[in-house]
Amino acid sequence: MEKKRGKRPIREMTEEEKGALDDILDLMCSVTDLDEMRAMLDDLLTERELLDLVDRYLLMDDLYKGKSQREIASQRNMSLCKITRGSKMLKKENGFMRKSLSMKYDDHTHL
Repeated sequence: MEKKRGKRPIREMTEEEKGALDDILDLMCSVTDLDEMRAMLDDLLTERELLDLVDRYLLMDDLYKGKSQREIASQRNMSLCKITRGSKMLKKENGFMRKSLSMKYDDHTHL
């Protein structure tokens, strides 16, 4: 079954692709040096793909810090649809980005 994303349908991953994703994730987990990680991302992603990844992070960072979706859309020249997706990800109780941004910004000294 195909999923819809934007204007073009996204298909389900094949078993081969799922295995490749696991390999990529294992590889990413094994890299502990920042320069090596940059080199790996440079090999795997185009400049546009890397910028899209950075933009996704920045919009979630902005949302977590309390900026409005419209403010982010205006400042970052992004669609509200893309920003809404980031907002939904931050609302996931055990979401990775929510936990990561909480560790970055929230006061955890009382723990």
